[in-house]
Amino acid sequence: MPFARVYPLYITKVERKGRTRAELDELIEWLTGFDKAEVQKHLDAGTTFTDFFAEARMNPNAVLITGLICGVRVEEIEDPLMQKVRYLDKIVDELARGKKMESILRSGELHT
Repeated sequence: MPFARVYPLYITKVERKGRTRAELDELIEWLTGFDKAEVQKHLDAGTTFTDFFAEARMNPNAVLITGLICGVRVEEIEDPLMQKVRYLDKIVDELARGKKMESILRSGELHT
């Protein structure tokens, strides 16, 4: 599935809850290492989630993302691609629920 198909849904979800596209983009950059221009390149190219995450420079603190998404614990997902997709889903949900950015970005918890 193309990342470009889901990205507008993420925007709608967070904006409906009073958050911004800029905050969403900050989360995506934190998780994947892609800056705004790189994200736009993937959107324009119709990059699939497989290729999107294959090129990502995943944040080492992504492993600190835990909890349920669609009834499944993200930390227990065995398929690496699906886990990365669910990490993104989880932090987008946290943003939409009003969680503070510092908490979503796991700023106080450093994984080594």
